[in-house]
Amino acid sequence: MKKLVAYITTGYPSLDFTVDMALALADVGVDTLELGVPFSDPVADGPVIERANLLSLQNGFKIDQLFEASKIIAPKIDTLWMGYFNPFYHKGVDLFISEAKNSGVNGFIIPDLPYEEALTYKPSIENAGLNLIDFIAPTDPRERIEMISKDAKKFIYLVAYAGITGAGKSESLEETISLVREYSKTDVFVGFGVNEKTAKEKAKGVDGVIVGSAFVNILLDESISDSQKIERVSNLAREIKEKINE
Repeated sequence: MKKLVAYITTGYPSLDFTVDMALALADVGVDTLELGVPFSDPVADGPVIERANLLSLQNGFKIDQLFEASKIIAPKIDTLWMGYFNPFYHKGVDLFISEAKNSGVNGFIIPDLPYEEALTYKPSIENAGLNLIDFIAPTDPRERIEMISKDAKKFIYLVAYAGITGAGKSESLEETISLVREYSKTDVFVGFGVNEKTAKEKAKGVDGVIVGSAFVNILLDESISDSQKIERVSNLAREIKEKINE
């Protein structure tokens, strides 16, 4: 069974909504939840997730709210915190490790922390029983793919293309996937540009997909109620999970 990882932005449109949305995603079979940590300059994300980040911050999001919500969410669904390194650095990686352990969160995804710099923090993260997810891109040379793959835990985040999330580009990943498989038995999940139209194709040869912008785009729709947003995102998650397992 191929897995579905779903991203939502913490605190948008509200913290209560984040909790309700997360629990609904667990109910429809989402395997792992990326709880996004709002940041003012989410460099790897496209305009959809960037807008949700900014709106959450405008609503007064604080890091303590991430910790608070996670205590309710993480016992119900495998949860990772996805955020940029700035908040981790300023609040202290040790604080995030401690709070993750307290809430049951299983690790971190930090897209702007290069593998080489991440090695500074990996030992303390892994010694706490947590995971720091590694990224591989189709532009990476064999030597780098080997280095990252051999060290990867939980799953490898395979970036579908060079660029930002939600752009919907397409390029062949077969060679990259083959190289990763050569060096690692760790699951490989494809992210960037995955939606209900692309999921089946992008899931070929890998163990799962990561979906963010397609869900957050629904959350940004101000013409529908919060309950309608939860219903639509849940239905979309169910549809994508079915398509990647056809």
